[in-house]
Amino acid sequence: MGCIQSISCKSKVFRESISVIEVKASIDPVPTSIDESSSVVLRYRTPHFRASAQVLVPPLPKKETWIVGWIQACSHMEFYNHYGEQGMSSWELPDLLDGKIQAISDSDGVNYPWYGNTTETCTIVGPTKKESKFNISMNDNFYPSVTWAVPVSDSNVAKLTSIHRDQSFTTWLVATNTATNEMVTLQTIKWRMRLGIEVNPSRPLGQRAKLQEPSAQEQPQVLSKNEPIPPSALVKPNANDAQVLMWRPKDGPPLVVIPPKHR
Repeated sequence: MGCIQSISCKSKVFRESISVIEVKASIDPVPTSIDESSSVVLRYRTPHFRASAQVLVPPLPKKETWIVGWIQACSHMEFYNHYGEQGMSSWELPDLLDGKIQAISDSDGVNYPWYGNTTETCTIVGPTKKESKFNISMNDNFYPSVTWAVPVSDSNVAKLTSIHRDQSFTTWLVATNTATNEMVTLQTIKWRMRLGIEVNPSRPLGQRAKLQEPSAQEQPQVLSKNEPIPPSALVKPNANDAQVLMWRPKDGPPLVVIPPKHR
C-alpha cells in the first residue's frame, strides 16, 4: 500500500535511510591494574570498552529534530568482595536480581536515556538540504574502591581476601525523534567485563593483591540482528543510583551498608 500522506511518507523514507557506515567495538587488550597506595581501600582500574560509529543521515525535509547516540544497559551484575570467614560485601541491583526487569539503564544519570551527551550523541535539526555524516563514540570502564577492612566493622584491620566481578552490558546505537519519541535502533553491541583478584591481607601494603584470570577480556560482539531495548533501559533509575551495598555475613542476617540513592 502506497503512502497517502506525503509527510508521513517522507518520515518513513528518512527513518529507513539512516545508515551506519562503520561500527567498531573493542575492549583494550590490557590487564586490569591494581592500586594499593591507600591503607584504607584497594583500587582497581579495568581496561576500557570502546564503541564508535560513523552514521549517515539523509536530508531532513521538515522542521524536526533527531538525536543519534548510544544507550547502554546492564543486564547482569556480580560484584562480590570476600572477607575470609567473616562474609562478603556485595553491590547489588535489587530489581535486576529479583527478575523484575531485564536490564537497568547505564545512563550518566542526567541525559536519560543517553549514555552521555558529548561524544556519545549528535543532534540534527531540520530542515536540512544535505545529508549529514558524523562520528559518535563512547567508552566505559570500572574504577572502584574496596575497603581492606570489613565495611561494617569499627576495626581498620585488613581482612579482604578476594574480589569477584562479572558484568554484562548491551549497548545500542539509536536515532530518536525528539517530538514524537519515535526510536530507530541502528546497531546492537553486547559486551562483558570479568575480573578476579586474590588478596593476602597479612602481607605488607603494596604486596597483597594479585590479578587472577582473565588477564584479557573477551571482545564485544556487534550483533547482525538488533535486539529490542527493554523499557527499563530508557528511564530512571540508572545503575549507579539503584545499586545497594550489602554485607552478607557467614552467620546472621544481611545488612544494608549503603542504601540506593534512588528509592
